[in-house]
Amino acid sequence: MIRLNATQWGSIFALFAAFLFSTKAIFIKQAYALSPLVDATVLMALRMASALPFFLLICWLNRHHSRNISTRNWLLLIFAGLMGYYFSSWLDFLGLMFISASLERIILFLYPTLTVLASSVMYRQKLSWLSLFAIALSYGGTVIVMLQEQSNTPHDTYFWLGSSLVFASAVCFAGYLLLTKSLIQHFGSWNFTGLALSIACIGTLTHYSLVTPNPLGLVQQLPVEVLGYGIALGIFVTVLPTLLMAHSIARLGAAQSAMIASIGPILTILLATAFLGEHLNGIQWFGCMLNIVGVMMITLSKNKFSH
Repeated sequence: MIRLNATQWGSIFALFAAFLFSTKAIFIKQAYALSPLVDATVLMALRMASALPFFLLICWLNRHHSRNISTRNWLLLIFAGLMGYYFSSWLDFLGLMFISASLERIILFLYPTLTVLASSVMYRQKLSWLSLFAIALSYGGTVIVMLQEQSNTPHDTYFWLGSSLVFASAVCFAGYLLLTKSLIQHFGSWNFTGLALSIACIGTLTHYSLVTPNPLGLVQQLPVEVLGYGIALGIFVTVLPTLLMAHSIARLGAAQSAMIASIGPILTILLATAFLGEHLNGIQWFGCMLNIVGVMMITLSKNKFSH
């Protein structure tokens, strides 16, 4: 019988988490194609309704960590949860209505560079030449992929709208990450995760209820396949990879887990090719590699680039 050590288990957890995260855009695009009733708000509601019970359970199991927390930190937690996993996700789902799954994943992968840029402004620190080079690589690669896809897109307005929405999603998630470190110190890692994602789920479902005249009636009209994709997004793309990545970080550390997770954009592109009929040409693959190399330089050298 093969026995795995903590490092090997951490690597396996990170790899599986990266794969599950990579299926998100595939499920979303396939759900959009099934019914005109499906939009970003509907699909987000299905996702979060499926995930909410699991995150409430995490909150309950870690409820002892929620004592003696200041009102300020509770308010910051609510803001972080709504920004990081409600508004950011909704913008991402909305953007996927207009651009390919491959491009979405590449743009979204820029969030570590946005975190570094925001940190340098907040702490008034100059970025080193190496960090600027890494950022230039990642954004240059992204622009290469975008321009190649844009040249094959009949509706320029929709393309730039979708790209902008996904980039805004990355900005929101970067903002969430900036708040995460201090909040985890107050709430604890698992408790923070459960609370932040529960708040995001509740915010999403509230949004859906307010903008949909007959929320339950609309769900009943959806094809069974769409409901299946919504549940898959909640459990297999939200709950499971979140837990797997947390276990990976506990065993490997954030930097090494991030290095393994960097395979995510490539997995998404391969899945999009297999299931959505998308295709990247040689120039776009080159841009994708520049993006990944630049982002990983930032991620793995965070002590050099951030406060």
